[in-house]
Amino acid sequence: MNNKTLNAIEQRLMRLEKAVFGQKTGKSAVRPAAGATDFEGPSGGVRLLVSQGFFRTKRGLADVRAALAKKDYHYVAPVVQTALNRQATRTGPLATFKEGGKKMYVKRK
Repeated sequence: MNNKTLNAIEQRLMRLEKAVFGQKTGKSAVRPAAGATDFEGPSGGVRLLVSQGFFRTKRGLADVRAALAKKDYHYVAPVVQTALNRQATRTGPLATFKEGGKKMYVKRK
């Protein structure tokens, strides 16, 4: 095959890929996982507290809600509880345990 034929095949292939797969914009269609600097929403507020060392000692839900309110994160208790539980998974930054019938959170070591 000569160079002209290869160029024609390459252009056709690019047109077909664009039609089938769409134009590549450089951004992923799926939202990437929240990073350490993404402090939006209730989970972001909890990540902010983790990054500031708030969970060096054990904390309850009321303590966390008060700290979030000081940082202008105003959410009802079930929303904050869900955010805390999602950060307290096996690979998350928080660990949980029960003390006196209440769930407590602390930074995982």
